[in-house]
Amino acid sequence: MNGRRSKSHRWWARALGVILVVSTSHPARVAGSSDDVFSVGLAVDGDASGPLWLPTAPPASRLASSLAETARQASPTELVDVVVMFDSVEAAQADAVATGARSVRRYSRLPFQAMRVPASSLETMSRAAHVRYVSPDSPVFGASSAGRQTARVPGGYTVPYSNNTAYTGDGVTVAVVDTGVAPHPDITSLVGQFDFVSGANGVPMAPHDGFGHGTHVAGMIGGSGDYSYNHKYQGVGTSASVVALRVLDDDGRGNLSDVIRALDWIVAVGMSQYGVRVANLSLGKGVEEAQANDPLVQAVEAVWNAGVVVVVSAGNFGTSGHYTVASPGNSRRVITVGSVTDNGSGSNFSDDYVSSFSSRGPTLFDHVLKPDIIAPGNKIIAPYADGAELANLVGQDKVVCGYNSGGTNCWPRYLRLSGTSMSAGLVSGAVARMLQKDPSLNPNTVKARLMKSARKMSGDPTETGAGVLNVEAALNASGTMSVPALSPLMQLSPGGDLTYVQDTAALWGNTQWAAGYLWSDGYLWTNAAAMGATGYLWSNSYLWSNSAIWGNSYLWSNGFLWSDAVKPASFDEEDPGDEEPEPEI
Repeated sequence: MNGRRSKSHRWWARALGVILVVSTSHPARVAGSSDDVFSVGLAVDGDASGPLWLPTAPPASRLASSLAETARQASPTELVDVVVMFDSVEAAQADAVATGARSVRRYSRLPFQAMRVPASSLETMSRAAHVRYVSPDSPVFGASSAGRQTARVPGGYTVPYSNNTAYTGDGVTVAVVDTGVAPHPDITSLVGQFDFVSGANGVPMAPHDGFGHGTHVAGMIGGSGDYSYNHKYQGVGTSASVVALRVLDDDGRGNLSDVIRALDWIVAVGMSQYGVRVANLSLGKGVEEAQANDPLVQAVEAVWNAGVVVVVSAGNFGTSGHYTVASPGNSRRVITVGSVTDNGSGSNFSDDYVSSFSSRGPTLFDHVLKPDIIAPGNKIIAPYADGAELANLVGQDKVVCGYNSGGTNCWPRYLRLSGTSMSAGLVSGAVARMLQKDPSLNPNTVKARLMKSARKMSGDPTETGAGVLNVEAALNASGTMSVPALSPLMQLSPGGDLTYVQDTAALWGNTQWAAGYLWSDGYLWTNAAAMGATGYLWSNSYLWSNSAIWGNSYLWSNGFLWSDAVKPASFDEEDPGDEEPEPEI
């Protein structure tokens, strides 16, 4: 952002999202021309004219637009890596649906096949019985004490006199779907690591993280902070167990099919044998299709429906404006986390603000109000995997010691990173504490309580979400959910001057979850039924009627590639929020 690094560094920073990366395939279009654009028909009940959508058309086939282009232009014998979504697990267990398919990979609990097929087979395959959608096997990348105080984490000096201090995540296992976890003395509860990179099917492996991203995230979730002064660099759920699912290699790169295999493992093995209750995905890919056709969204929702709380990072593309939330953060079910920048000013939260890099909603295609919540993600210090590539990419000056600031000739060491990856890790640690206190909580109740208990922050809810993570308040929250806690949809009024948002009191089945309890100024939103939008609320606030938000949607859905839209950032793209100086001992 300050132009202090080369263009190549700036490209890598976007690819890695300064600590979380979201990318598409080679590159795959979000939508490359007007005939690529479609929505999912989110009609407003009682509104005969329908919402004022952007130019849309139904999908011409069950084949992703980028694959349709490949089928038209590639040599018929060229091999293409794809993920096929079926209408049932049983159908996915059958023979490969493509002529000449190679390296067919099936999943035990999820309705997918991953395979390599000739380009000439793509169209025919997409029309086969029981096939819902065919997507490219897209590349997927890995995308402090002040932060603990901002998030109101019980214990220590952050919230010293709390009845919740004893709840530290004990007995709860968090699956960290990332680059692996390296040995670090602060991470004492690693119960196993399994490799899924390049088609490995959950092979047990020794702790390893050549890139360094997963170690940092695991430290935010459950690092003890024992090797930092006064436990300064402590995670949130310090007693939570971690199982590392390595889906990204030592360069922070992986494939969609590998991530899906890890999610399949959680349902088939992780829940029963390792007690997995939480899955953290600080990674993602570009949004290339509506969520109903997005295999990564469908996979995380299957894990959610199985009873696992899924926490994902929103993405680090906020400087490119709205409609920048990445997949699978566009899922209506899972908890999508953005980043807040705190200024290290203790209990004075008035100077906190949404991090400039934090992705903004609503989501592409479906127009879901996201993120759900924000948490500290700027200049976060957590365990460093010695020798990891990430320190070379972000700069060795971000490697710090736990007990002094006089250089980095020490062990163990820590790394300062910024991104929504870190924010997601904080929320996952908070969820572990909630589940220890009340193991009966289902994922929907956890999401609803986190959103309702969040510290409200004024601003556009497509940036702030329901507010800032407040761990103490979440542990004290009440209320249960018996229906899905779906993130609400947004729509533009027929006249184009008002924005409607679904009424969560109706959507979630209880007035205790009304908008006034979930979003800042939500109490000002009024029923839009009189305007023909039954089940929706509206506000005449500039935050909602601002036509620039919807104009930005047109820009993103008609002319931009994800790779083009995310080039400008650099590894130095941190917000200037203060952090406490390293203690000198």
